[in-house]
Amino acid sequence: MTSVTQNIALPAHWRDFLALTKPRVMSLVVFTALCGLLAAPGNIHPVIAFTAILCIATGAGASGALNQYYEADIDAKMARTAKRPLPDGRMDRQSALHFGIGLAAFSVGIMGVFVGWLAAGLLAFSIFFYAVVYTIWLKPNTPQNIVIGGAAGAFPPVIGWAAVTGDITLIPVLLFAIIFLWTPPHFWALALFMKADYGAAGIPMLPNVAGRRATRNQILFYSFPMAAASLAPYALGEVSWVYGSFAAALNMIFIALAISVWRNTSEDPAAMKPEKRLFAFSVLICFAVCAFCCRSDGDGMTSAPPPPPAPSARTSIYDSQEEAQLIGRMTADETRMVRERQDARSRVLGAILLGMCVLFFAITVVKIGFLS
Repeated sequence: MTSVTQNIALPAHWRDFLALTKPRVMSLVVFTALCGLLAAPGNIHPVIAFTAILCIATGAGASGALNQYYEADIDAKMARTAKRPLPDGRMDRQSALHFGIGLAAFSVGIMGVFVGWLAAGLLAFSIFFYAVVYTIWLKPNTPQNIVIGGAAGAFPPVIGWAAVTGDITLIPVLLFAIIFLWTPPHFWALALFMKADYGAAGIPMLPNVAGRRATRNQILFYSFPMAAASLAPYALGEVSWVYGSFAAALNMIFIALAISVWRNTSEDPAAMKPEKRLFAFSVLICFAVCAFCCRSDGDGMTSAPPPPPAPSARTSIYDSQEEAQLIGRMTADETRMVRERQDARSRVLGAILLGMCVLFFAITVVKIGFLS
């Protein structure tokens, strides 16, 4: 890969290093990570929480810097990215590489030492996935790059959760699934009206390889599992009806916009208002669903543990202490039975959601074989 930035007249400005981190992308990463952290049960010291979010933000910045280092020549061919520091000649590529590696090492190391090694391991894997699996392997080689590569952007809420609890349970997996299934329709909407830009750079985005009609079909197709994943926290009893109602309304709007995109037949980017509306709304729905999920109390892990029952005045009328103990055991047995039923429902619905994700992953792999 040839370099487009051989001669640098001036040293890079600090703003150029900031631009390498892709601040707008980082804002979504930080927000979803914060949602995962706030949704987690248990307590975390504010300083440790701030450290975790800082490390996740720094790790996202490292991914962005390494991505721009590798794609400097590609960015120079696209109007949307031509003014980035490397293609614009404001920085040499070695500086970007060293900056990205330094940020990655710093973020993972601090996360491991001061927060936890599970969170640090997930952060390291997400950086590797974005910088290597997505940037080097998927993006230049397959039109399904966004589908599999979307996993990189879905890790932050899982990392935020793991920073608090040291484990991974249902809620962070659901947040991962929501963002993972949200990514394809979000980026394909962008790719529809940026087709010429991607074509000039030689990137095999779906509209360039399969055409705009096929892309519009896929946007509508992915909107339904995304909606199902968004409603899964409510269906599993992990959040309240407030979240369920809010998520249902937002997803109905999203599907309506996706139908508008599907019905549009225009090949002219200037006439792609449905695509642009869907792209803008997709950003809103991601922020909103994650925010409501992390603060909506239900019967599951996002709820605070119920306080112990207050002593009842009825205990004074029991004939004996043994009778009171028997009533207490009956109440405990009934509570355990209710929890077992809830757990069984969660396992069944969780298995359905996992099967859905596996099915869509398998469909993606098959499509890679046909479209590559």
